[in-house]
Amino acid sequence: MNGITGQFRKTTWDPILIISQIIAVQCIMYFILGVWIMMIAEFLGTTKSLDYAFQYKEIHVRDFGGYLLIIVFILNSIVGAIALWYLVQRTKQCMDFACTAHLIHLLCCWMYNGTFPTTFSWWCLNIVTTSIMCVCGEFLCMKTELKAIPLGMSSQKTAL
Repeated sequence: MNGITGQFRKTTWDPILIISQIIAVQCIMYFILGVWIMMIAEFLGTTKSLDYAFQYKEIHVRDFGGYLLIIVFILNSIVGAIALWYLVQRTKQCMDFACTAHLIHLLCCWMYNGTFPTTFSWWCLNIVTTSIMCVCGEFLCMKTELKAIPLGMSSQKTAL
């Protein structure tokens, strides 16, 4: 009885699990983002490039391509929320993983461009997508965590 902490789930510090979850969420987000970018590049008739994912100057509202890219990033944040739901499965950790995924994206953009992102549209988009990913991920995880636990034995037949 010494190990009972009064919590529903046992929480232990498992850095391998956490790092694996971070890598998995990031890989899923970038893979699906790449698929979205290939689709819009094909639709617009432009070359497929990593610039759409990492070049912060591509995020703008000057033309239709910029609007499509913004929509793609917003849709990708919903994909990230679903990844949190499947991989992390904890409401309390969704904000941590959403912020970590976007922090890693910030670092990738910084390295890709060689300069720190300074455009207002890039920052607004990343704040919005972080919020969407966090809130939707929390909603999905909470919905799963709050499912009723079946206590009855109605499915088993008892012979008297």
